Amino acid sequence: MMLPELVFATNNKHKTEEIGNLLVNQYKVLNLKDIGCDVDIPETGDSFAENAKLKTSYVTDNFDLDCFADDSGLEIEALNNEPGIYSARYSGVRDDLKNLNLVLKKMEGETNRKAHFKTVISLNKGNKNYLFEGIVYGNIIQAPIGQDGFGYDPIFMPLGYDRTFAQMSMAEKNEISHRAIAMKKLIAFLKEQV
Repeated sequence: MMLPELVFATNNKHKTEEIGNLLVNQYKVLNLKDIGCDVDIPETGDSFAENAKLKTSYVTDNFDLDCFADDSGLEIEALNNEPGIYSARYSGVRDDLKNLNLVLKKMEGETNRKAHFKTVISLNKGNKNYLFEGIVYGNIIQAPIGQDGFGYDPIFMPLGYDRTFAQMSMAEKNEISHRAIAMKKLIAFLKEQV
């Protein structure tokens, strides 16, 4: 039996395999490289949802394939929800350490440490667009702790935990992360469609 194909608008092979394993026997999950798309799709939207939609629209318009994409970032209450959609290049460059240090500098002396990570997934399927959101709430700590994870993980402590994302194993983080929450919603929706 031929499985329907679904494109994940990413070049991250590990992300593609991870999702492919969750949708085994239902969809053949492909990434941008698999469909011959080597364009760095611009993320010029004003929100995570708009950026995710830009990626799915590009694939649907240019390759005529069902597709999903995600956009995520960190929003800090005291910084008016910055870095937000600019999380990956907050310091002006894609450098995790520079971005993290800029956040810590801006948070010096700030007592309101509330923050959340947010992911929005856009799915284009059968000429319709669907959005799935995942949020995990927590606080920004004073200094980085932990070796695992990436981005702002060493300074983000989720509510109800005494460890940062960077102190958790990948499996543990994937149980509670914003991306995991949004992906679970997407996968539940896709399983209903088959």
